[in-house]
Amino acid sequence: MLKKASVTFALLVLAGCARTPKNVVDDVGKAIGAGNLKSIQYSGSGYIYAIGQSFQPNDRYSKFNLKSYTRVVDYDKGASRDEDVRTQFENPPRGGGVQPVIGERRAVAFLSGDSAWNIGANGTPAPAAAAIEERQVQLAITPHGWVKAATAAENPTMESKTEDGKPVTVVSFTWKGKYKVSGFVNDQNLLEKVDTWLPNPVLGDMVTETTYSGYKDLGEIKSDVMFPSRIVQKQGGYPVMDLTISKTDANNPYVVFPVPDSVEKAPQAPPPVKVESQKVGDGVWYLTGGTHHSVAVEFKTYVALVECPLNDDRAVAVLDVVKKTIPNKPIRYVINSHNHFDHSGGLRACVAEGATILTSTDNKPYYEKVWAMPHTLNPDRLAKVPKKPVVEAVADKRVLTDGTQTLELYHLQGSNHTDTMLLGYLPKQKVLIEADVYNPTPANAPAAPPTKENINLNDNIKRLKLDVQQITPLHGRLVTIADLKKVVGEN
Repeated sequence: MLKKASVTFALLVLAGCARTPKNVVDDVGKAIGAGNLKSIQYSGSGYIYAIGQSFQPNDRYSKFNLKSYTRVVDYDKGASRDEDVRTQFENPPRGGGVQPVIGERRAVAFLSGDSAWNIGANGTPAPAAAAIEERQVQLAITPHGWVKAATAAENPTMESKTEDGKPVTVVSFTWKGKYKVSGFVNDQNLLEKVDTWLPNPVLGDMVTETTYSGYKDLGEIKSDVMFPSRIVQKQGGYPVMDLTISKTDANNPYVVFPVPDSVEKAPQAPPPVKVESQKVGDGVWYLTGGTHHSVAVEFKTYVALVECPLNDDRAVAVLDVVKKTIPNKPIRYVINSHNHFDHSGGLRACVAEGATILTSTDNKPYYEKVWAMPHTLNPDRLAKVPKKPVVEAVADKRVLTDGTQTLELYHLQGSNHTDTMLLGYLPKQKVLIEADVYNPTPANAPAAPPTKENINLNDNIKRLKLDVQQITPLHGRLVTIADLKKVVGEN
């Protein structure tokens, strides 16, 4: 009887000592000094990557040197300031992301509660309403931010796992009622990794994995604040940032991010999508009204749309304008210029429309894979009305014709921007359709020096023996072939 009572007591003691999610989070907070931390600034250098701007669809994203990086976070106010200075990594450039960087390029991004803005090259604040939630999530998944978010979370869960052969405890919770956040804690009570999911037009519920290692007291004045000396973040399986942290400054009392008047008075939601239609030839319309353009081509019984960019909102607006401009004809084909996310982010809406997607050969398997991924965080048209994608690959050339209207598609050779670029050409109208390799500046702007991509485009036009008179760039403004010739020095 005594033995049985002893065993029962021992089990009760063990049960009472079992760790809970709260215990784990508290232990992490003590280990890294999160309890009294109100703000922190950390600085370093490393590499930064332009998401979705890879040379080929299954390559890493385009890479830049991160000469310097500084982030200031105020946890009490839900505010942050990120500043980076990047330089060119590869020469010649490989992929997109506005390359090459001549000298240095500086970017500054702010978050203050429910306001977000960027500082442009001219020093003027520009509202960034579409970035608010992601910046709030990024603040919550910093090591000390995770402790604070996990402490405030309702009903966090806990499980034991093995990562890279080592035991870890995973504490998960839902942040702001929408975002699942999982923190991986090692046997030293240090947060090694945080997984969360963010909405992306191409990748859907995009896995965002941030790893932390080499925790140290990196402050000039010693404190109990421990911070990782290396941070690596991946999105969609590829790195977007790789930082080596060299310095921290905790609880600086001068962290203030006043919201500029121009931002405070601006709507804290993305502005309505604007699409304007301009006829540029027989049965051809140039669709502008934003940073990314499209071209609609009318055939006898259908419409072919060249480019459906950015995201679902832009795509739906473009499709609606095409239907009004060319009524009673289905949009049978949508031509995708290349794999970069800003040019492929609206294609899912076109799939839902029932259009066949024409794209470069290497893009076909990639699109079929990513379009099967869940889109629950920001359900788009295809998520709401599922439809099997119909994708046709274009190798070197594809011609759409009905005997009256003809649209020719060609693979652009020799580009460092992407290996999957398609050009469109309308022989009857002598109109070329191109993306990214020639972005004409405003007519009254100083002439820009020629780029390698400008020269390569001109060489491809000559190689293909295209009689081009007009160019409808998918960025920039309507120009003539003489404008391109002038840029490359042939006039």
